Amino acid sequence: MRTGTGDHGWTRVLAGLTAIVLTAGVVSAVAMDRGAGSPPLETTSESDAPQPHPDGGRQAAGPSTTTTQPLPPDRDVSAYRGLGAWVDAFDYGPAYHRPREGPLLVPDDLDDMAARGVGTVFLQAARLDERSPEGIVDRALVAAFLERAHENGMQVVGWYLPKFADLEADLANLRLIRDFDVEGHRFDGIAVDIEYRKDVPDHAERNRRLVDLSRRLREESGGQALGAIVYPPVLFEEIRPGFWPDFPWTELAESYDVWLPMVYWTEIAREAPLYGDGYRYTEAGIRTLMAHLAGGSALVHAVGGVADTSTVSDFEGFLRAVSEAGALGFSMYDYRTTSDAGWGLLAPPAPGSG
Repeated sequence: MRTGTGDHGWTRVLAGLTAIVLTAGVVSAVAMDRGAGSPPLETTSESDAPQPHPDGGRQAAGPSTTTTQPLPPDRDVSAYRGLGAWVDAFDYGPAYHRPREGPLLVPDDLDDMAARGVGTVFLQAARLDERSPEGIVDRALVAAFLERAHENGMQVVGWYLPKFADLEADLANLRLIRDFDVEGHRFDGIAVDIEYRKDVPDHAERNRRLVDLSRRLREESGGQALGAIVYPPVLFEEIRPGFWPDFPWTELAESYDVWLPMVYWTEIAREAPLYGDGYRYTEAGIRTLMAHLAGGSALVHAVGGVADTSTVSDFEGFLRAVSEAGALGFSMYDYRTTSDAGWGLLAPPAPGSG
């Protein structure tokens, strides 16, 4: 298991920065999912509308990822530690390509991710739609991404967004991620993106199916570390009451090892100005999540965003909140929409590196 690198570079990040707007400009913030399939707030996402290889991969130079919280027994959660980068099907899958959004990511891009200090790639490996008839988005490309990431000392978490209308289909796709193997390279974790409401609008029934899916996945996954990509509770409790009533936090607690709250301040800034910046929404998101889980001892990998419409102040605030919370890891949504300036904040270069 890798260890966090502490706060080196943190004071350097906070000094000498101006309040410029970071503009990656590749993808619009109001189309985070590019039509579907990402782990952002549902208003801009899937509604169409988290094996042997080198253990010395690069670690983030941002906030400390040291945590005093107990780790799940016999499960390696190191894939959720430190700096991560998100890649969805629209970033790399030819069947999902939209030329106006620029070129697709290819396995060679993982070399640049590693150079930026990324320790884990969160890859949308499977989808439930006609463009992925076999479940896996693109078997050859997924294999190539997995191998290249491991060659670079990075880990890979395969993530999937269940729609809950057909639990057997959802479980089948999660099993495909669990069992995916290319010459001994396997996923280092599985994350379930819990946000889709459209196909099962009845909240009670959706909650029941979510709990059932999660428990069955846990039972079948053995020692595999499972992540839950979730809305921060503050969204339900203060910003959008009635959006997802009675979310089953307690029932889900034993199924997941790491929680990945989607603290997308850019998505709620207009309706909730109080939380419309990187620090306040991240702090509130993690705090309210902890209040619902294991007496505050849950492991958290915070996911901020959207990257290309966030300011330097947002990045700084996000990283400060993550550091204060002692989170296991952190990332911005997503890799393609994070500018060079953003990466300079997430993983500033070490002194003397040029």
